[in-house]
Amino acid sequence: MKIVKALSFLAITFLISCTGNKSNNKLSGIIKIDGSSTVYPITEAIAEEFRALEPDVKVTVGVSGTGGGFKKFGRGEIDIANVSRPIRSSEKSMCEENNIQYLQLAIAMDGIAVVINPQNDWITDITVDELRKIWEPAAEGKINKWSDIRAGWPDKKINLYGPDPASGTYDFFTEVIVGETGKSRGDYTNSSDDNVLVQGISTDKFGLAFFGLAYYEENMDKLKVIGVNGGNGVVIPTYESVSSNNYMPLSRQVFIYVTQDAAKRQEVKKFVEFYLDNAGKISKDVGYVSLPAVKYQAEKEKFIEFSK
Repeated sequence: MKIVKALSFLAITFLISCTGNKSNNKLSGIIKIDGSSTVYPITEAIAEEFRALEPDVKVTVGVSGTGGGFKKFGRGEIDIANVSRPIRSSEKSMCEENNIQYLQLAIAMDGIAVVINPQNDWITDITVDELRKIWEPAAEGKINKWSDIRAGWPDKKINLYGPDPASGTYDFFTEVIVGETGKSRGDYTNSSDDNVLVQGISTDKFGLAFFGLAYYEENMDKLKVIGVNGGNGVVIPTYESVSSNNYMPLSRQVFIYVTQDAAKRQEVKKFVEFYLDNAGKISKDVGYVSLPAVKYQAEKEKFIEFSK
């Protein structure tokens, strides 16, 4: 009986030892990510958590805008693109030319905030028509003062700030506000770094800007958000109004794109699965709106099939 127990103990110890050794086989490699400044906070937070679990995997996250990210993605320079809009036909063509197969994965929802300086005491809301009047190409050289937009607003120059034309946020904003993607007045301060826009508005009483809601929430002490009237009353962008689709038309899904070659590498496969397992919690933690749990599960199943 003692011999049986001893053998059983040795067998269990051997199994534990084998299992332990297997779990200690750490992943290694480099995962290159670039693209949207809007999606960057989510991906960087995910990457930080993943690095803690897999310290031998180097995850780099750049910010070149959605357009810049898609260019690098289409040339095969990165494994994953952070994007705040779906891929365009010209970007699809680049991928086809370079034999790059890819998968789009939704990771969160975001609202575009229209913000002003806290010293601005004459505006609390704005209509979609007024935003169009400010930002359409025909406004350049004509709509220069606050009083040009609404009677009663000051006869002072309006200073505009927004994402650069390579940004997915710019594309989305121009599409839903101006009516044509990538078309707007050109005489505004633009940057691919939303923090630059935050800095500009925070020191400019007569400024107005648009960028991702998360950047407003991160800088609420420096900025003031205004409500947008899309035709059904004024709505302030919040987690609740974005998730319920009440903040229209300035709400949208954001994505990551993964190449199939990258998805077959174990370090990328584990990273993307980790991303989809944790995107709901982390996106909310960094100021974005999480998708329903069933959506993340569906995206994960889609990715697992894609990576086989």
